[in-house]
Amino acid sequence: MSELSPERAVLNASAKVILALLPQMGRIMLGTQAGGATHERLGEVETVAIEGETARLSGPCHNSQIDVSQIATVIADRTGRMRDRILPKLEMQDRNGKTLFSLHALDGPDLFDKALAPFGPGTSVAPIERKPSSSPAQDVPADDLAAATFQAAHESGEPVTIEIRRAGLVQAWTGDVPAPKPAMGFVNVMSKDFHLHLMAGAVARWRKLGDAREVELHAETADGAASGLVLRGAPQAFARVPGLHVPALAEPVIHG
Repeated sequence: MSELSPERAVLNASAKVILALLPQMGRIMLGTQAGGATHERLGEVETVAIEGETARLSGPCHNSQIDVSQIATVIADRTGRMRDRILPKLEMQDRNGKTLFSLHALDGPDLFDKALAPFGPGTSVAPIERKPSSSPAQDVPADDLAAATFQAAHESGEPVTIEIRRAGLVQAWTGDVPAPKPAMGFVNVMSKDFHLHLMAGAVARWRKLGDAREVELHAETADGAASGLVLRGAPQAFARVPGLHVPALAEPVIHG
């Protein structure tokens, strides 16, 4: 990190311009949170394709679609640390100052700062005070629906797409589901280029859509609201998932 680089600053460049620089920044972790789920893709961004207000990040380690019109502010934050390393990130915020998603530069500040250098240091803003959690982590209950679902998908041996849908972003990973690891109050599903951390109890039920070729499971909260987490795969991938809810008028999955 340059001595002239503020720890936290609003960048004087559009989201489209900044997103186009991601392939220059080395390994990137794109992380977002919705409905008790943290969904992360990790690795180099090979391609950023921008058409109108849509930016698509792609490559072996990334698959996301970003609605750039939802991004009002881009913040470069250099306060993050991993052991003794600076771990900078870009925060994409909406008009209300809420973070839609973050892009962490896993290879440190050098490539990050070099890519952003043409735009100057930006407008410095105060770092966010992070308060430690005051409540101890709870164990994941033995009957947690999400844990049972991912265990069933893992044992099926079928590839599954795990997708998060939220304002400004749709991000997906597809592959053979790793065995879920319950820990510290979360159901964790992790591979080399994908992490899902799902709060225990976040999925009250699944709403099932689809047909004989492909099924979608939409996570719902206890009050029936969609959380944004969606699983997609062949019916046999979810054959042993307990408590699936099938709407009276099931919507078909549109096959490409």
